[in-house]
Amino acid sequence: MQMNRLFEIIYILLGSKIVTAKELAERFEVSTRTIYRDVDILSLAGIPVYAEKGKGGGISLLPDFVLSKSILSEQEQNEILYALQGLSGVRGTEAEGVLQKLSAIFNKSAANWLEVDFSDWSVQNGCVFNDFKKAILERRVVEFDYYSTFCEKTHRRIEPMQLWFKSKAWYIKGFCLTRQDMRLFKLTRVKNLAVTDEFFDERDLLACPDSPENTGHQKPLVTLKLKIAPEMAYRVYDEFDEDLIEPQPDGSFVVTAVWPEYDWVYGAALSFGDYAEVLEPERIREIIKQKAEKIAAKY
Repeated sequence: MQMNRLFEIIYILLGSKIVTAKELAERFEVSTRTIYRDVDILSLAGIPVYAEKGKGGGISLLPDFVLSKSILSEQEQNEILYALQGLSGVRGTEAEGVLQKLSAIFNKSAANWLEVDFSDWSVQNGCVFNDFKKAILERRVVEFDYYSTFCEKTHRRIEPMQLWFKSKAWYIKGFCLTRQDMRLFKLTRVKNLAVTDEFFDERDLLACPDSPENTGHQKPLVTLKLKIAPEMAYRVYDEFDEDLIEPQPDGSFVVTAVWPEYDWVYGAALSFGDYAEVLEPERIREIIKQKAEKIAAKY
């Protein structure tokens, strides 16, 4: 109890130029004699706190005192503030409050080194992210309509546990009450999200799958080899690991990727337009050719 009181006295003095012993005694419901004993203890511990009696007197700290100098190094102070700067993107005003208090204690201005925004440019997806965040922190069950890779629409109720960012997309990880299993759901396929008033107990987060919700469908992997023109270099290095890329003498690239054969694989190849050619397998070349012919027929 005394240790907590001593730390709080320091915090109060850091935020005020001077405080009377009577004010501190009333706050902690102790005698002024006890407060003066606390002042002596702090002084012996190396905290530059002193008391002045008489009119206009009181208890104060030396003006240039910073609590952290007695506890944390300069680098440790900065690391804490930098971490909180990033955390404020997740916890919002909660982290901002802590950041301001510690900035005052450390006598530092928080470096604005990072801006974190977990939503995309659409308002709807930003709201979905924030609603899931609220549900996770408050342990509330959510329900929503979900569209699978195969355009199957289902209504889900889940206990949300963690937001995931993987392969350029956001997912929500949680226990699906509909399927009675741990699942991952892609946020862009979540519609009509509602945070309920139903609370849930914490589950084992490690008992989660490594792949998104796929409603039981499994697709075989296909090794795709693409030749991509030099004009698409920015996309090549954005979308593929360097060890998958073989630069060619003419400036083009041969890329080898192993993907599950969903329709998006064909769409990914076609998204390069005439700047890319599928070299192999032949079966995929034929599929791309047929799709390109159908596209051309529409025009």
